[in-house]
Amino acid sequence: MTKYPTGVEAHGESLRIWFMYNGRRHRENLGVPDTLKNRRMAGELRASVCFAIKMGTFDYALQFPNSSTINHKPAQGKDITITELAEKWLDLKSTEITKNALNRYTSYIDVCAFLIGSSRNISSVLYEDILSLRKLLLTGNQICGTHQKNRNKKKGRSVRTVNVYLSCFKAMMEFAVNCGYLQSSPFTGIKPLKRAKTEPDPLTREEFTRFIACCSNAQIRNLWTLAVSTGMRHGELCALSWEDIDTRNWTITVRRNLPIKDHFTPPKTTSGVRTIALTIPAINALKSQMLYTKMSRPVEVDVHLREYGRVRKDLCSFVFKPQQSSNNGTGGEWYAPGSFGTTWNSTLKRAGIRHRKAYESRHTFACWALSAGANPNFIAEQMGHTSAQMVYTVYGKWMADNNSSQIDILNATFTQNAPSMPHAVNSSH
Repeated sequence: MTKYPTGVEAHGESLRIWFMYNGRRHRENLGVPDTLKNRRMAGELRASVCFAIKMGTFDYALQFPNSSTINHKPAQGKDITITELAEKWLDLKSTEITKNALNRYTSYIDVCAFLIGSSRNISSVLYEDILSLRKLLLTGNQICGTHQKNRNKKKGRSVRTVNVYLSCFKAMMEFAVNCGYLQSSPFTGIKPLKRAKTEPDPLTREEFTRFIACCSNAQIRNLWTLAVSTGMRHGELCALSWEDIDTRNWTITVRRNLPIKDHFTPPKTTSGVRTIALTIPAINALKSQMLYTKMSRPVEVDVHLREYGRVRKDLCSFVFKPQQSSNNGTGGEWYAPGSFGTTWNSTLKRAGIRHRKAYESRHTFACWALSAGANPNFIAEQMGHTSAQMVYTVYGKWMADNNSSQIDILNATFTQNAPSMPHAVNSSH
């Protein structure tokens, strides 16, 4: 006899089919004898069941009214589409995450919902659909099962980005389970994709000299000198005001961040609230910038604190102001985070330097500091990391390159301070 169609199998002297529904494997006995004709019919029935599940139209009780699953299963989840679930979850999530994070979550969910079918009932989303979604995000193909939209094909996303998208979508599905919309999550058994470690790509000293020489104006030159000399996040530089700078001891107290346009928050993490000791290049950059913005009129801004609904009022004379660099002087009081990347890219191009992301300014500070022999704990504090572990993990290569100088330091220290070696006892005494 021929092979059984997919999902069809013998059970005693009759046939039964199996299929995945609500993240679980179900088997239904058809009560028909095992013949070639019945096998073909069972395969067709199973295919129609799977299609109905994918489309979100499957009714278990209608399809198998005498099933023991119907008679003994737990209460069914509530009917809700992916779009409806997303609206509920994101609305409730808004009370515990920042506006910037909420915007990112919304974008991730929108993309996943589009690819998997935003109007589908969540109970129809299977383990197989999540694997298909992951592949679509990686490859950029816009077709997901029977769902296809008239959009241009998009280049596939990186493994890191795909893991972030799926992590967000998984959290929403776990919310559905906790609320009783689903019996189990279709993400059960799916692990994040493995990805290769991305090495920092800092500017060399020679490249940075060329970069600074090609900046379009003094303010942009001061901005990037300070960025590379302190390792500050770009949002922190956008939000930096003269009120945050101690010009007697030459330190910067980081109090604010600007993660998205016109929305000030505290620094990214609690450890990000810190005091940065300035190097001579950073001090010189700020002295130069004083000529342009030090005496500017302070403006009041709202700083949205971590506690939901709480806002702090800050008076800020911003250190870097777009209106100082614009041709007609009509720029804003502060830079938007994304605008830094534009000045970085254009300056790299003028200097003939290989392209890197603007965030490499932060990596450049860390790598240069480690190569100079700075203490990793000090570097972590300057950069706003919780501990030095991040420094060891990300910048280990630059620490290893500095081993030879460390040996020289040990040799010099141990030679000067080593105690005299004990002599053997003369047996004649």
